Amino acid sequence: MSLAKKVVLITGGSSGIGKAIGIHLTKKGYTVYGTTRNVSKYPDFTHFPLLELDVTKAGTIKKAVQELLSKEDGIDVLVNNAGVGITGPVEEIPEQEISSHFETNYFGAIKVMKGVLPQMRKQQSGLIINVTSIAGYMGLPFRGVYSASKAALEVTTEAMRMETKAFGIKITNLAPGDFATNIAGGRYHAPVIKGSDYQKNYQLSLDLMDAHVDEGGDPKAVGIMVEKIILTPNPRIHYKVGAFMQKFSVFLKRILPDKTYEKLLLNHYKL
Repeated sequence: MSLAKKVVLITGGSSGIGKAIGIHLTKKGYTVYGTTRNVSKYPDFTHFPLLELDVTKAGTIKKAVQELLSKEDGIDVLVNNAGVGITGPVEEIPEQEISSHFETNYFGAIKVMKGVLPQMRKQQSGLIINVTSIAGYMGLPFRGVYSASKAALEVTTEAMRMETKAFGIKITNLAPGDFATNIAGGRYHAPVIKGSDYQKNYQLSLDLMDAHVDEGGDPKAVGIMVEKIILTPNPRIHYKVGAFMQKFSVFLKRILPDKTYEKLLLNHYKL
């Protein structure tokens, strides 16, 4: 199969980074299918076909994979992109919201991988790109739950790469920084509680987070990086895409003493 004819499945493909990835790959000649929880919400979506899939429901994943395979010979690439944001002091986020967040960002990603791996094993080939986040490399204040879900997926990917290597399957992580998308609008915000000990610092951090997303780069850059990974015969374990300082922050985390790095974060978030 020629590179341009590869079949790519992108979860969360109807908006944001997933949509940008799909548009870029479609323009490059790839056969792209996106997924969304409710296809009927996108009657005018013409960029590429959308399949109905909810990453928290295994039955919808199985149905979407079967629908794709009824039209194509296989699945060459899974871009595991569907995810949600969450903010708040860990102490004040309802436990149900924490569980719900992990159901989508972590368990959901694993469910989708389980949905495509039998086909990839059958093909003796396949590439899975798990879209994580630069936030997954560090515990960020008021984003601790989000950082944790992305960190968990990064580490699970490391294990699964080794488990599936014998089947000709490659799995990698792609961690974006801040991009101009609608993630802030779909994010779960723990309410800023009047009179809470966290009120002032949480509100400051919330304003800063939203400003970073609004000022973020063009998500097309993520699509370009995804194509680069697809064209790489032996992908690395970790990739990052975003502003220089965001990527550099991961390097600093690796080389600086823990408390020095923590001080940098405290200064950045004005805490």
